[in-house]
Amino acid sequence: MKTYAIQMEVSGPTAMWTRPDTGDSPVSYPLPTYSAAKGLFEGVVMIETVEIVPTKVEICKPIIYHNYATNYGGPLRKGEVVKKGGSYQLLATTLINVCYRLYAEIRPARHSRPLSEKAKLQASKGLNAVHACQDIFSRRLVKGQWHDTPFLGWREFVPDYIGPFREETRVQEDISLNLPSFLYSVFEPSGKKQPVFKSDVRVENGRLFYAE
Repeated sequence: MKTYAIQMEVSGPTAMWTRPDTGDSPVSYPLPTYSAAKGLFEGVVMIETVEIVPTKVEICKPIIYHNYATNYGGPLRKGEVVKKGGSYQLLATTLINVCYRLYAEIRPARHSRPLSEKAKLQASKGLNAVHACQDIFSRRLVKGQWHDTPFLGWREFVPDYIGPFREETRVQEDISLNLPSFLYSVFEPSGKKQPVFKSDVRVENGRLFYAE
């Protein structure tokens, strides 16, 4: 069976790949989770009848943590704070000066969600959606065109570069570490929220393979 592979490089001044076990003052994982990587690819292109499956991530800059503070005004505030229109100071430990190389494969979608009329029409015409997704991704990546604005974990952290691999980028092969508990994905293919964690995930020579 033919493999439809895609890849891209992404960098930015700040990133936050939130560890769910760090509570009210969240701390970032050193690299994007499977779901975060999937979101970055889908920020470039999304087609209903295919699925983008991240396979590997490479760390291309040293891991540097940074204390970050912001005024939070979202739905997780206490009821009385919401009523008063107030906010609270959210403290987090983010990453700064990040750079990653991401790899993925495009496969037929596994979900059973109803398709839009447009997707049904394309399917009725015999469109090879997997191949089309690969072509559209490659074109958009070079042109800097997005399906949705890509972001580095939190929406306020946008990349300063997202595109094809750059010749000067090097994998940080001196980085090897163990992640005792690593959030793999947040949603099932059907779209239902169902967090999945992996135990004892290993980053070896700056590389992590997303095993399904």
